Amino acid sequence: MIRVLIADDQALLRGSFRLLVDLSTDCTTVGEAGNGVEAVALSARHRPDVVLMDVRMPEMDGIEATRRICADPATAGTKVIILTTFDLDEYVYGALRAGASGFLLKDTPPADLMTGIRVVAAGEALLAPTVTRRLVDEFARRPEPSRPLPRQLDGVTEREREVLTLIARGLSNAELATHLNLSLATVKTHIGRLLTKLAVRDRAQLVIVAYETGLVGPGASRPAGLG
Repeated sequence: MIRVLIADDQALLRGSFRLLVDLSTDCTTVGEAGNGVEAVALSARHRPDVVLMDVRMPEMDGIEATRRICADPATAGTKVIILTTFDLDEYVYGALRAGASGFLLKDTPPADLMTGIRVVAAGEALLAPTVTRRLVDEFARRPEPSRPLPRQLDGVTEREREVLTLIARGLSNAELATHLNLSLATVKTHIGRLLTKLAVRDRAQLVIVAYETGLVGPGASRPAGLG
């Protein structure tokens, strides 16, 4: 059973999301938070698998709440999905850097919302190819002079670099397997090793690492034949 925490300052939306989650056969709501402070506290108490996190909330916004949840060893296994009104609005990039596993629009169809929860709970990231490209554009447009030096890729094998590059270009696990002529299990093994070596939480963070280290630059596209 996937345990979900809902964080949104609008009670009506929280109730709608809760009803949707609790009507599913494989998910259950473990709590509701009306602001970021409550989201952090309830995450520490209940240790949910997934947090649906609104960005704009009183007392503490969703980005700071995400950063605290992802940085706390007690909630290391908790994944955060950012809920936003706008498609990749100005806050989403910061939330991904803070440790979020992806984002959903608040008007996402119910079936897609539930699929997103399951995808993130399984360790994938909610970054479709078009979203990845926009994330890259945002990265290029908003350099952060004060950010720490990029993680070194020493110790990452050539094959792992290739996998990381293709992840940053928006390929799914299945597409990686086809493009590299590998089994899906082997692809997952490479990704698991990348997560360990680069000390990141999930696929969304791998995309950011690829650009921060210069492995992939703005304008990178998907390989021919994959859209």
